[in-house]
Amino acid sequence: MNDATPRRLRGSLIERADAAYDFQALLRGTAPRVVERVTVTTPEPVVVAAPVAVAEPVQPAPRPLQSGIALIDRDRLVSKHLLVPGAPVGALAEEFRQIKRQVLLTARAVRGEAGDVKSRMVLVCSANPDEGKTFSAINLAISIAAEKNVEVLLVEGDCAKPDLLHRLGIAEAPGLLDAIADDALDIEACVIRTDIPQLSVLAAGTRSHDDTELLSSDRAGALLDALVAADPRRIVIFDSPPALAASPAAVFASRVGQVMMVVRADRTAESELREAIQILDGCEHVNLVLNAVSFTAGRPRFGSYYGLYGEEIPK
Repeated sequence: MNDATPRRLRGSLIERADAAYDFQALLRGTAPRVVERVTVTTPEPVVVAAPVAVAEPVQPAPRPLQSGIALIDRDRLVSKHLLVPGAPVGALAEEFRQIKRQVLLTARAVRGEAGDVKSRMVLVCSANPDEGKTFSAINLAISIAAEKNVEVLLVEGDCAKPDLLHRLGIAEAPGLLDAIADDALDIEACVIRTDIPQLSVLAAGTRSHDDTELLSSDRAGALLDALVAADPRRIVIFDSPPALAASPAAVFASRVGQVMMVVRADRTAESELREAIQILDGCEHVNLVLNAVSFTAGRPRFGSYYGLYGEEIPK
């Protein structure tokens, strides 16, 4: 959808996405990059020719809270290939500017259909692990937090394998599952403010074997609605587990107003994408983001208007 008014289009979501993106050709690796919407690139892994004995890298410890605010190391964001607030505008920042515009337009459409609370909840998901969902969720949250008069709450929804707070350098803390399981725990007290303006995070909480049942409970629904209602400017973004790997993804999809499905061009099979979207059918609005697309050398890309990788253009 490219405007605030939902359209009645012909064909299923997959058929429309295939017509726009030609997924089959992309997955065969035979098609040039022809994308009408927005693509996101992640660095390719380094291939080592032969095993080399090296010392295990020491992971930096989470930075301590300062006046109740979690300090996020900007160097850590760079090392994780994440957006850095206040950094020069580059390709990645421009790509997520395009993505967030679509998300905000969809939220406006959902508001007219399902009300304000649901319209301000967004699920970021993928079919399988390692397709870029957490990378995309964090970057989307940082990008939306740069908007005026908006507060963003980024929620760790992958309760089985939480990684979101680790990537930001924030220590694990009581979170969503704890508040659902304990009636006496105020979920707002679990929200962690960060030193990135207008961005807060919420941990998954203590791991549980019945996380799906907790998330599908009436109390969970009431708490998620309360998170949105607590601040009329707040947009809540959930980093979900992969749809084909864990059942909570379907539960989250039934709670939110829209799903941002991350599709990895060199890995996600069309059959897996179809199956994942069927699992997430509790949400009517599903937008696809094509990830890990190879760019042709010499061709312009998002951010080039501001100079290569965002450096100042000589006048």
